[in-house]
Amino acid sequence: MLEFAEKSCKITIDTSKCDTCKTKACADACKKYARGLLGIDDKGRASVAHRTEEEVLRLGTECLSCEFACKFHGNDAITIEVPVTGLDDYLAKRA
Repeated sequence: MLEFAEKSCKITIDTSKCDTCKTKACADACKKYARGLLGIDDKGRASVAHRTEEEVLRLGTECLSCEFACKFHGNDAITIEVPVTGLDDYLAKRA
């Protein structure tokens, strides 16, 4: 399991699913639509090991492309959580 943070979101990757992924679409999407934070390590798994934590925070664009690419072209291993301040209160008022 790989977890890392960008400026306002947390990315979780079930790297065990990378083992059977043939496309590695997440890393391609990250290179194409963002700044290439996500790469593939020598075991064929998604990784940010080639970046420091500070680089991930500074360079992260929060584009979500890795999650969509993995879901539709990979093994659905990526989850991105984007906390929205006040959402729970808003939903409670609407109920």
